[in-house]
Amino acid sequence: MTADGSHVYEFRLAGHLDPHWTDRLGRLGIAHHDDGTTTLAGPVVDQAQLHGILAGIRDIGAELLAVTRRDDPVAERV
Repeated sequence: MTADGSHVYEFRLAGHLDPHWTDRLGRLGIAHHDDGTTTLAGPVVDQAQLHGILAGIRDIGAELLAVTRRDDPVAERV
């Protein structure tokens, strides 16, 4: 949990997501991986924002591979 009470989430997606989508997806940090996947990560303040991010991933047609909630400070780094 972050200082403001939000939780850090990581969303793993298939393919390399173009960075212009981050505004639509909660302004989360983006990282491309050598295995051809993308991780979006950052604080999510409540369930409404979480569902909005998930809906945004669905709406752009990205394949969601995993969602992980991280409560340790190390997870805040993408």
